[in-house]
Amino acid sequence: MTTAATTTGPVRQNTPPEERYAAELAFLAAHDTGARPPGWRLTPRAVVTFVMGSAGEALTLPAGAPAGGDVPGRMEIAPKFVGDRALVERCVITLAGERGLLLVGEPGTAKSMLSELLAAAVCGTGALTVQGTAGTTEDQLKYGWNYALLLAQGPSRRALVPSPVLSAMTSGAVARVEEITRCLPEVQDALVSLLSERRVAVPELAGTDDAHVHAAPGFTLIATANLRDKGVSEMSAALKRRFNFETIGPIADADAEVALVRRHSRAAVARSGAPYQVDDAVLEALVTAFRDLRDGRSAEGWDVERPSTVMSTAEAVAVAGSLALAAAYFPSERDVLTLLPGHLLGVVRKDEPADAARLRGYWDSVVRRRAEHGAATWRTLWDLRAALED
Repeated sequence: MTTAATTTGPVRQNTPPEERYAAELAFLAAHDTGARPPGWRLTPRAVVTFVMGSAGEALTLPAGAPAGGDVPGRMEIAPKFVGDRALVERCVITLAGERGLLLVGEPGTAKSMLSELLAAAVCGTGALTVQGTAGTTEDQLKYGWNYALLLAQGPSRRALVPSPVLSAMTSGAVARVEEITRCLPEVQDALVSLLSERRVAVPELAGTDDAHVHAAPGFTLIATANLRDKGVSEMSAALKRRFNFETIGPIADADAEVALVRRHSRAAVARSGAPYQVDDAVLEALVTAFRDLRDGRSAEGWDVERPSTVMSTAEAVAVAGSLALAAAYFPSERDVLTLLPGHLLGVVRKDEPADAARLRGYWDSVVRRRAEHGAATWRTLWDLRAALED
């Protein structure tokens, strides 16, 4: 059985999925030779397999598949997104219909990661991206100008500088707009005509063949929006109608969340060259605390006062990575578990300092009760209660 290998080259903090999983993408393109929507590199079924994995099974190339020299005959596809397969299938069908896809959810629920994976599988790149902010302009969604050429030669297609969205339109690719509700309403409105008419007018080139840039087959757009940003720049009804909405929720299965936190924190620490020394008991306690505080209810059914901050899986990965680095760079000074209360306190105080009292309340109720029931890890954490005092 063969697993996907990473590409060689300079070490980077974040390798795009089209490079990190290049072997998997090449294998899936050869494995599933069924019908593809216009401009797609993989079939819709292969896109779902790329995102969700092959369920631990090695796939085999069919006889006569057009494989290249670097494509193995068998490969297991690793899961990359932990969530509902039906949701991913709906996302893929939306893109196949060339309709806009809007992924909404709390921060840290892997909306951006899913959008990047989908774009990489569909068109080979997730880099055609606009980051939405209050300072994002309409030009960043449409086009700008090379002012040296503009002054020297006047308006021309050569002097036009396409936005990532315009580049996706002309190449029939997937564009991404991150945190769309952070863009001002007048900037968001630029997407209404773009998604309905599938073209961008260039008034400066009126009277020429380049006065309109038309979308090539396959072009579509994936946007993301955080539920915490609701009301920052509310989307208009006209723009909402141009998207299919899909809500990305927290990971439902505790074991799956522990596995994800382990995998991603281990990968982050590996980039630093440090050994990973956080055992499963610490990871389970970390993820359990995050889930209790996120849900407002412990696994045993005890009520928990929820902090105002989002106790996301992404934040849990960051804490697990910090614990691993502390163990690597300050070995033998203290047990890694003793560092957990301080890191949890740092997380809950990000949005509201008063949330520290809620964390202490969690310690005085859930952690204490678990300690009384004899759980060794939770007895140690209860003994560390003083670390939560200001």
